[in-house]
Amino acid sequence: MPRSVKIGQVRNIGIMAHIDAGKTTTTERILYYTGRTHRIGEVHEGTAIMDWMEQEQKRGITITSAATTCKWSDHWINIIDTPGHVDFTIEVERSLRVLDGAITVLDGVAGVEPQTETVWRQADKYRVPRLVFVNKLDRAGANFDRCVEMVNDRLGAQTLVLQRPVFIDDSFRSVIDLVEMKQYVWSGDDPESQVETGDIEPAYVDEAAMHRELLLEALSNHDDELLEMILEGQEPEADFLRALVRKVTLAFDAVPVLCGAAFKNKGVRLLLDAVVQYLPSPTDVPAVSGLKIKNKKVLEDTVERQPADDEPFAALAFKIATDSFVGQLTYLRVYSGTLKAGGTVWNPGKARRERVGRLLRMHANQREDIKEIYAGDIVAAVGMNGVVTGDTLCSEGGQLVLERMEFPEPVIRIAIEPKTKADQDKLSDSLSRLAIEDPSFQVNVDPETGQTLIAGMGELHLEIIISRLLAEFKVVANVGKPQVAYRETVSAQAQAEGKFIRQAGGKGQYGHCILRLKAGERGQGLVVESTLKGDSIPAEYIPAIEEGIESGYQSGPLAGYPMVDVTVQIVGGSHDDADSTPVAFTAAATMAFREACEQASPALLEPVMEVEIVAPEDCVGDVIGHVNAKRGEVSRMEGRADTQMVTAVVPLASMFGYATDLRSATQGRGTYTMQFSHYAPVPNSVKRRVVGE
Repeated sequence: MPRSVKIGQVRNIGIMAHIDAGKTTTTERILYYTGRTHRIGEVHEGTAIMDWMEQEQKRGITITSAATTCKWSDHWINIIDTPGHVDFTIEVERSLRVLDGAITVLDGVAGVEPQTETVWRQADKYRVPRLVFVNKLDRAGANFDRCVEMVNDRLGAQTLVLQRPVFIDDSFRSVIDLVEMKQYVWSGDDPESQVETGDIEPAYVDEAAMHRELLLEALSNHDDELLEMILEGQEPEADFLRALVRKVTLAFDAVPVLCGAAFKNKGVRLLLDAVVQYLPSPTDVPAVSGLKIKNKKVLEDTVERQPADDEPFAALAFKIATDSFVGQLTYLRVYSGTLKAGGTVWNPGKARRERVGRLLRMHANQREDIKEIYAGDIVAAVGMNGVVTGDTLCSEGGQLVLERMEFPEPVIRIAIEPKTKADQDKLSDSLSRLAIEDPSFQVNVDPETGQTLIAGMGELHLEIIISRLLAEFKVVANVGKPQVAYRETVSAQAQAEGKFIRQAGGKGQYGHCILRLKAGERGQGLVVESTLKGDSIPAEYIPAIEEGIESGYQSGPLAGYPMVDVTVQIVGGSHDDADSTPVAFTAAATMAFREACEQASPALLEPVMEVEIVAPEDCVGDVIGHVNAKRGEVSRMEGRADTQMVTAVVPLASMFGYATDLRSATQGRGTYTMQFSHYAPVPNSVKRRVVGE
């Protein structure tokens, strides 16, 4: 069965932004105008199609990335609507990993917010071309020019302003297109309101001409032909400019900026035109590359897969979801080749075949069966229960492993236990399924207490998990209070010796090593180096020593928390030709590592969050007082209309229950967001309390 549209007419895009910037509202309008839906769903009413989970509808926020497809101007657009809350940043991360382009939505009043910066960096990491849509220009206090300035300053991007908003009687009713030099005027706020397209009104001609000059000047920095046309006084055609904007967008030289008010149904159709005109198709982005596999071994050689149907099949499983009707859904981004429903693929990570039962095109939580998938598609598959997030799926005759996805470490954890013995298995099974769905959610058992601990990215993250356990999985459980995920490190240098000798008749056990360790650089993790000279320890025992070091690294000397940022040198030791074994060297290395840690001034670290608080001006004093009382430090203040934005760094341990404190200090008018910043040493008073000194 041939593909319905050519691969050059496919757009795989994501919609990303800070919470409440209007991502889901924009997506709902896109679905309506493309004919995918016949009724606009609203987030505040709990009727948004893309926010299909019960928790999303109750809270009015996006929790999980939802995929859908639609058609516009003979193009097929696959859309992923991502969450804006920092606790669910993994959903953005894995979506951007497989997308070709993205729309960054800005709140016209707030501009660039903390999570906007986070998702922008994620898009930079995966080299995703994007355009900016300044939304909510219908709100009081909206400032388009300020938003553009913030994109330049805070995000470090060169902007290409393609549209300018026009306010008629203080109401956003019109947009000037600087590429075509046309004006679009909406007759009202209704979705079916007529849009009049015509010449720019005389009152705005001079201003539009000035901004067009700025646009041409910015573009001429990237194109000599346009520069010559400007110097010769020629007026470039709209098609020529559009082709040039597309070229610089795909080259990451600049970012197009558009404007509108999605809730009032303004600017969305122009945004769709821009997606088709400026964002890449699968053939416009570099070919995907991976490591070659031969005889089930991963080689150093890289191999590329071109985005074409006649190439060997290659896809990445970027998301796992549980569906109550069909079981486990595996979301795939197909990079090359084709696959039919009922066929088999090779999973090189597990070295096994996976049978694909059904192939589905998803529309949020609705499913449409399809018979075959092609290069560039984003679809879901049923039946591959052995696949986890980040697995590569390929043809057995053309094996490769694509780059795996990285997931952030949880910063908060709570204890959970079943109320009855009958709930024990149900709880264990439910937590396993949730952990498969969400790689930033972790489950482990405390070896000392036997408690089940669940860890996540924040209070809201774990709150959602628990709500799903109770409502969706029908698990009855007792839940403890949130606990901080502390870490340990060393702050000095130390050297220690480890010997493991056992002799009880016959072959014995002998391992002996000397380790020197010191504090590493922030974020480097564990680094193991060898400075051995001669043959004091044969090379075949070095991996065993590294294994012992890694074992000790999992549990620090102060309170048993995992360690971070330690550099270890293997500086000496000895072996016995008859009795030395890898097991003995592993045990010796663990002993040496733990003793050295105790001598190297061990330090307890706590997660520190970057907090952004928006509060009325008359309440800022109380807000800053609260920050200081919570061991926080204010780093920046910025005025916004009649409010102040306070940015601070505050230890996570002090932020539990802060929502109540902020409501009290601001009469319910303040809001805040926070995201992980770094780990920092705790004060001695906190250390004594945690360690139990």
